[in-house]
Order: sequence, then structure tokens, then C-alpha cells
Amino acid sequence: MNMAGEPKQFAIFSRILHWLMAAMLLAMLFIGVSMVASLGDYHKLVAIHRPLGIMILILAAIRLVNRMFTTLPPFPPTMSSRERRFSSFSERLLYTLMFALPLVGWGMLSAGHYPIVMFGPVHLPPILPANPTLYALLRKTHTILAYLLFLTFLVHLSSVLFHALIVRDRLLDRMALWPTRKRPK
Repeated sequence: MNMAGEPKQFAIFSRILHWLMAAMLLAMLFIGVSMVASLGDYHKLVAIHRPLGIMILILAAIRLVNRMFTTLPPFPPTMSSRERRFSSFSERLLYTLMFALPLVGWGMLSAGHYPIVMFGPVHLPPILPANPTLYALLRKTHTILAYLLFLTFLVHLSSVLFHALIVRDRLLDRMALWPTRKRPK
């Protein structure tokens, strides 16, 4: 806690969820690109892509509920009000995409009348009726949203690296799982 009684870091559960989801999203982005580029491994990659997408959806819901009931650490004083607004906007965009991409993917497979196999005999029920036109629209939407997620992820990472390496304002400490140094008073 700082002098004002605000936490210096996000709660440990929030930090664990953050890093777990960062790894999952990064894996999902690489799997998605590989699915497009490698027809030979397509079915193996899809077998990972579907359950990982649903896991991201579930964790996004948990993370959103957690976020609503967690006190946030303050931004460093080095961040302008414009940067703070942009940071809040990009966080909302990431949450939106963490929900939208799995749901659009699920809807796409439903509209394509594909079985939505999670693992073994576990299948998800379709959430949309079979419709080839809707399938094509959702497939394009899924691709566009994936590119937007990739771009948003890169902007988020770049911003954190800028603050960590250039500004050196200890912004990363807010989400660190590793021990952080004491801040000078």
C-alpha cells in the first residue's frame, strides 16, 4: 500500500489471471496464424484452438468479474491524462475482443454446421442455426477481430515496454508476479 492506502500492485489473483491470459492469447495468435499457413497441421491446430478459445472466454468472464470487485493501483504520475484514457480504452477493447473472438468463432462453427469438439466426447452445442452465408460473414469477422486483437496486444506490449525501458516509471510493477524493488520515497 502507498501513503494514500492504495495498492501498489494489482491483487495477486488479478496478476495471475493477467499473465495466464497473456500467454494463452499469444499462443492463440500463433496457432491462428499457423492454421492459415499450414494445411498439413490444420486439424491438430484446430484441436488446440477450439478448447483454448473457450478457456479464454471462461477466464475473460472470471477476469471481468474479478476486475469489477478489485481495487486498482494508481497509474504512475508520469502518465498523462491522455495516456490514462488510452490505457483504459485499450483495456476495454482487449476485454471486448477476449469475449467477441471466442463467441464469433463458436457462432461461425455453428453456422457452418461443424461439430464443436472440445476434447474426446465433449462437444459444445451450436449457438446459431446452420447458414452458409452467416458462416462466411462470421469467418471474415473472426479474421478481422483476430487482426485487431493482435494489433491491440502489440500496442499494449509496446506501451508497457516504453514505460519500462524508456520512461522507467515502474508501470510494470503494478502487474508483476516477481518481486519488485521498493519505490523511492
